[in-house]
Amino acid sequence: MGNSFRGSSGGGKDSSSFKKRTGLEDSITINFRYLDSSRYQTFDSSVLDFTKRFPIPANYIHLGNLGNATKPLLFSPILKPGWDAGFHAYDLYFFKPEDSRFYNTTRPYSELGYLIGSNAEQMVHALHTQNINRNWNLSAQFRLINSNGFFKNQNTVHNNYNINSFYQSPNRRYRMFVVLINNKISSADNGGIVNDADLDRVGYKTNRQGIPTNLGPTDPGAINPFSAAITTGTQYRNKNFLVRQQYDIGQKDSIVKDTVVIRLFYPRLRIEHTLQSNSYSYAFDDGEVSEFTDTGFYRKHYNFLSTPSTYYVNDSWNELSNDLSLWQFPDSKNVNQFIKVGATLQQLRGNFDGGSANYTNTWLHAEYRNKTRNRKWDMQLNGQLYLTGLNGGDYNAYASLKRLLSQKIGYLEAGFQNVNRTPSFIFNPLSSFNFSNSSGFNKENTVRIFGLLDQPAFNFKLRADYFLVTNYTYLKEFYKAAQQASPFNLLQVTAEKRFRLRKQLFLHATVSMQQTTGNPPVNVPLIFTRNQIGYEGSLGFKNLRMATGIEIVYHSAYKADGYSPLQGQFFYQDTETLRLKLPTINAYMHFRIRSFVAYVRSENLNTARTLGGFGFTNNNFAIPGYPLPGMQIRVGIFWSFVN
Repeated sequence: MGNSFRGSSGGGKDSSSFKKRTGLEDSITINFRYLDSSRYQTFDSSVLDFTKRFPIPANYIHLGNLGNATKPLLFSPILKPGWDAGFHAYDLYFFKPEDSRFYNTTRPYSELGYLIGSNAEQMVHALHTQNINRNWNLSAQFRLINSNGFFKNQNTVHNNYNINSFYQSPNRRYRMFVVLINNKISSADNGGIVNDADLDRVGYKTNRQGIPTNLGPTDPGAINPFSAAITTGTQYRNKNFLVRQQYDIGQKDSIVKDTVVIRLFYPRLRIEHTLQSNSYSYAFDDGEVSEFTDTGFYRKHYNFLSTPSTYYVNDSWNELSNDLSLWQFPDSKNVNQFIKVGATLQQLRGNFDGGSANYTNTWLHAEYRNKTRNRKWDMQLNGQLYLTGLNGGDYNAYASLKRLLSQKIGYLEAGFQNVNRTPSFIFNPLSSFNFSNSSGFNKENTVRIFGLLDQPAFNFKLRADYFLVTNYTYLKEFYKAAQQASPFNLLQVTAEKRFRLRKQLFLHATVSMQQTTGNPPVNVPLIFTRNQIGYEGSLGFKNLRMATGIEIVYHSAYKADGYSPLQGQFFYQDTETLRLKLPTINAYMHFRIRSFVAYVRSENLNTARTLGGFGFTNNNFAIPGYPLPGMQIRVGIFWSFVN
């Protein structure tokens, strides 16, 4: 999976050494860094949180099946200036250059993962990384997601791979990063079920696939789990190629340790060039509409005069960008203190159903970072200003300051961000997905003020985010673009705490509260909470680490966004209130034995009821018209190897 080794969480310590399964004394030392960070990290070896290895975080909702469109429950505006195609409902399933991990390992390392779930759900994960020599690493990652789903016309097939390489010259002056990514996203769209009452009909108790849906063939037939052929649904294709080169000017040094000379290099000036070539294709395809499948969905929700026999809409883009940056290190022995300035030239070509267009953007960017060597202070200032082109006038200003107050109190962080951005291109009249042909939208402006208190000694975190948004652009009534000119604000507070109830019985609680003012076209639940209570320990076995218990997820009632399948967008609606029938209840048993990790889960136990006999048919809804599954069994195994 793409996020197998994300940051650590409660329930375990990080580990960077894995013994060989043969029992030999040889071990591996492995760590990684991200493209825009110089800090090396180690793998997270905890087993408590399943979402560290699952694409969909706990605070996201989806349309009912793994691989379908997703949306966060917590308010998350786009805080990035510049060109944006506007398609974000499938972001969680994409590999991205900025998320690539560049490894450094003393021995070849591989990881294989396989997850199987109810209704032929599968997820295959493979990772291999090795150093060709001491200064050159090559890595490859693959992920396959496919799932038939519990309801008709919601099957998915996603394929992703990421090949990347990191090279550093022996004299430590030159570095090169290379990333090659390919993403194929195929998700059937059923438009939701026709009648919510069908969920309570005895005739559909054991045949949820028989419940009529708004889109897709009446009888989809057999589904090939390895074929990306989707009769009615979303097809996204993205390719990314990146090359970054850096050359440092500075001073050489060396130390002698046990008669071995270790050569060192302290940079003072760095020259950096980044080349990116990307292609994007976003399409919705309905290849089978007939009098037998027509539910009036196109005419009712999209104002079509008649129902088409087939329907296809597509936006595609090619992007080429060149960035030249200069780094200066005030303290040559601290690479985490630097000043960086640069300029970028971006060339775009868009192809739409009605024609094509070419654009050029130029922008300047600057950054100051100072993470002190004693790890007590961490300051970051950065900004971007678009000078010319499609997005001229866009900007981003960001500042944060983090301080270690004491080992007992922990870390305190405060920050500010202001983003001025052109609305996503899907709101541009040229886009094939701008069905209302809307135009004339002003730039969106978002101010974000945030603070974080992190107390590791007490296993406690408290975070607050305040947003002030002007010219918020959104969809309503399935396809109509609109903009809220008057400003509104939103306050979001999240608290996380790990409680020890007894010797090895723990409660991990996360609670978020959100409140808006100014009557905005944004609906969010007032409360979201996730709680895990269970045993965490080793049962007396040296190599065993186990977490087992019950997980409860709940959000308060709110007017949840609807979903527009033709545009791949969530849209604002204020007529239907969504209430959970019961909080989501999952039972889990996760464990690690050396390099072997297993997850055994029984999810959505809250759907149990008696309807013509006992069954798991009391489905919750995450989106109006889109029921969540009944009980799901998931079993995942992940095994790492040192070659």
